[in-house]
Amino acid sequence: MMGRMAREDIRTTSPPTRPASTGPEAGSPGAGSPGEAAPTRAWATRLMVVGIVLTALNLRPAITSLGALLEEVRDGLGMSGSVAGLLTSVPPLCFAVFGGMAPRLARRFGPGAVVCAGMVAIATGLAVRPYVGSTAGFLAASALALMGIAVSNILMPVIVKRWFPDRVGSMTGLYSMALALGTSTAAAITVPMTDALGGNWQSGLAAWALLAAAAALPWPAVARARKPHQDAAAAGDGASRGVPSARQGPDALRITRSRTAWALAVFFGLQATAAYITMGWMAQIFRDAGVPAGTAGLLLAVTMAMGVPLAFVIPRLAARLPHQGPIVVALGVCGLAGYAGLYVAPAGGAWAWALLIGISNCAFPLALTMVGMRARTSAGVAKLSAFAQSTGYLISIPGPLLVGVLYQHSGGWGLPLALMAGLMVPQIVMGVLAGRDRTVEDQAAR
Repeated sequence: MMGRMAREDIRTTSPPTRPASTGPEAGSPGAGSPGEAAPTRAWATRLMVVGIVLTALNLRPAITSLGALLEEVRDGLGMSGSVAGLLTSVPPLCFAVFGGMAPRLARRFGPGAVVCAGMVAIATGLAVRPYVGSTAGFLAASALALMGIAVSNILMPVIVKRWFPDRVGSMTGLYSMALALGTSTAAAITVPMTDALGGNWQSGLAAWALLAAAAALPWPAVARARKPHQDAAAAGDGASRGVPSARQGPDALRITRSRTAWALAVFFGLQATAAYITMGWMAQIFRDAGVPAGTAGLLLAVTMAMGVPLAFVIPRLAARLPHQGPIVVALGVCGLAGYAGLYVAPAGGAWAWALLIGISNCAFPLALTMVGMRARTSAGVAKLSAFAQSTGYLISIPGPLLVGVLYQHSGGWGLPLALMAGLMVPQIVMGVLAGRDRTVEDQAAR
């Protein structure tokens, strides 16, 4: 076990260096002596873990809570079917557009401050959108919340790399598990919570703003407590290996020169496509096969809930392997088997197909783990995370819409399922390429 942890440390960070006494902590409480600094760092680290978990819990309820009450929202705002379809496509579009802003904002204000602002944006958007009284206002408030989600999506791997360089796998697993928990919980309890609040859909949607407001609380204290110095250590490590670290600042790294970055972006986009298709259409597939509506919803919940335990296990396993290709292949095979089962016997083996597709959708935490492992510095992680996620979410936009078009024009699920299975093949290929043991800094330098 100790040997494996040592290997993880070597792969995810460079040897630590002692921070200079003239840095940002100089003169701060606890900076005077090592004995006083250690409790401050331990307190800040525990608070950081709380902040990461609370943030991850808020990265999907804005989407899944709306899905649970979409019919009530349409009726309440007089929203047309085409506009409702546009609303379901807004999240990946916002993730792609606003996510690219995150690295620049983080360099100027610090990752913790940007995530804090993101949580405030989520809370504000969720609190306002049910009460604006118009479709345009609802879309604008949703975009504000999604903007906060987008920048937080990008910066979570960066924060993990900075604060927990020797625990990238376990910490990525922790926040991936919290993200999956928030996703499934919002889908499961939004309707009962709305009923408990008097059946008012506005109250049911606005209630999620409270969780986002709570997630904003730890970040100001964390930002003031200490600023890690892993970047300096990583830059020194790059210089020791002959990499021109002086020219590898955040603006000098040409992320598009890295084949690994492109492979990871495509892999991220294809797994996001599968996830959004699953969230949008899987329950309908079961219902069209004769499964009762309540059972179909439960099957979808089971699929989403698979991400809770596996999102913790898979990143820890991935961080211990020099090549993540075997995990990519195993997840892809589960997806292919699940889609084949939906085609052959959608009702007869419904629970098995739901489990298999739920396992396959755990490519998301694997992709996040690889983001943290394919860059040596936190600046590199920031650029890689922004590039892979923004490009990936752009790739994912047409998928759910294309499935709907194929379903409408073919009158069945044969062609959509063939498309879903066909996309799994390049997902496996790109994941294997992205899982190779190399860094984007080295590739960009060459």
